[in-house]
Amino acid sequence: MAAQEHPARRWVKRALLVTLVSAIAAFVFRNALLGKPVDVYQAVRTDLVQTIVASGRIMTPQRISIGSEVTGRVAGIPVAEGQKVTRGDVLIELQSRDERAALAQAHAAVAQAEAKLRQVRELGLPASEQSLLQAEAQAVQARRQYERNVELRDKGFVSAAALDDAKRNLDVAESQLRAARLQVKSNSPAGSDFALAQTALAQARASVGAAQAHLDETVIRAPANGVLIGRSVEPGNVVQPGKELMALAPEGETQVVVQIDEKNLAQLRIGQKALGSADAYPRERFAAELAYINPGVDALRGSVEVKLRVADPPAYLRQDMTASVDIEVARRAGAVVVPADAVRGIASGSPWVLAVAGGRTERRPVTLGLRGDGRVEITQGVAPGDVVVPGTNVLVKPGERVRAVVKDGA
Repeated sequence: MAAQEHPARRWVKRALLVTLVSAIAAFVFRNALLGKPVDVYQAVRTDLVQTIVASGRIMTPQRISIGSEVTGRVAGIPVAEGQKVTRGDVLIELQSRDERAALAQAHAAVAQAEAKLRQVRELGLPASEQSLLQAEAQAVQARRQYERNVELRDKGFVSAAALDDAKRNLDVAESQLRAARLQVKSNSPAGSDFALAQTALAQARASVGAAQAHLDETVIRAPANGVLIGRSVEPGNVVQPGKELMALAPEGETQVVVQIDEKNLAQLRIGQKALGSADAYPRERFAAELAYINPGVDALRGSVEVKLRVADPPAYLRQDMTASVDIEVARRAGAVVVPADAVRGIASGSPWVLAVAGGRTERRPVTLGLRGDGRVEITQGVAPGDVVVPGTNVLVKPGERVRAVVKDGA
């Protein structure tokens, strides 16, 4: 014979069953009266920024390849890879004994030419002027002697031979006078001797310039301010013209080069602000500005190349780093905003929302404005304070009685 259940236990079971049935009945009654609870977003009025997001590469000014113009052996390298240098800093020194000797010889030739020019100016010209004075005096004396002999011959006091000697002396004196005048002219600043001395000095100075240039070629200097990013030479190496010895990343404008979908082209304007971040430093942000829009479209990718200027690049940016940018293309103050996933049918061109009004859901067409940061502006169809059902909730249909439970999202 089976044992009978204790009366107290039966009473407990009955009480639990009554409580459960009462709870279910209350839940069904509340849902029937007030509607089933549904999470909703509430439209709010706030500022909205629309951005275009794109990825690309960091571009610094093109690297400069540094090499030697002459063949030589490396004597010293006073800089290290990764060092920041200034334009004119010595990067590589080649052995220069022959070039220094040639320069010294050229300087000696200049000194000799300068001495020759001083000799012409300080000695040659005064000496020739004195010779001219003597030649003039001798010519005057010879002419007087000849004229006196002519008078004496007419009177029969001298012979024809004596007159011929006087004439010959006059001719010699006048010839010497002409030579003295030519010598003075030659030694004067406009004369040929002076010009030859000046030409010799100019040639000597040109030789100094050539020798100095050859010496300068043995010292390789930084062509611009920047950072040495590569080095393939060591002291003692013999270098040849045309071979890269160092690579320099010059200072200059840093840019972010990105590809923008051509459908966004109409929204881009030169000067638009942006925020960028390098993939290697995702928590760091830097300011950028749209500086260039390629006039052509890449037909294969359907994109447009855009360059953004980074006015104050952070130290961690490197050539060819992968980076992302958010380009601010529009801004609206006091826009009516809902989360983007609350709008349905965006791709169809006839967007709508499932709004809750009077405890029931209703399909409501909307007009969209700006879109940005997971939110969208509603210009018509929704007012601040209205609530809408997320588009991810496909179980709720238009016309159902619901009880809105506002969730954070806008």
